Amino acid sequence: VQLQASGGGLVQAGDSLRLSCAASGRTFSNLAMGWFRQAPGKEREFAAGIKYDGRSTLYADSVKGRFTISRDNAKNTVYLQMNSLKPEDTAIYYCAARGFVPDTRSEDYNYWGQGTLVTVSS
Repeated sequence: VQLQASGGGLVQAGDSLRLSCAASGRTFSNLAMGWFRQAPGKEREFAAGIKYDGRSTLYADSVKGRFTISRDNAKNTVYLQMNSLKPEDTAIYYCAARGFVPDTRSEDYNYWGQGTLVTVSS
């Protein structure tokens, strides 16, 4: 599976941004998708995940209520809508894939995209 993340950029605190991750190479509709992020000097952390059929989502407490993960299986794409962005959301955001059900642990994901940088200024 090849994953291509896009949509990062420089925004101000309080702004919104939508990330996209396009998948190819395997049946996307069988894959759970996750978004992880890694801030400078910190370990990679889970942000959001979505079940293969889109019927269940999972969020880290730090983004709950501000971020929304969604998917369009017809377009082989997963999205991360990020609202009310904070400077502490600054990180490289990675999309990842695994079988069927999302998980919060990065080691449980088999496929990774290259990452897209999100910078939130105060």
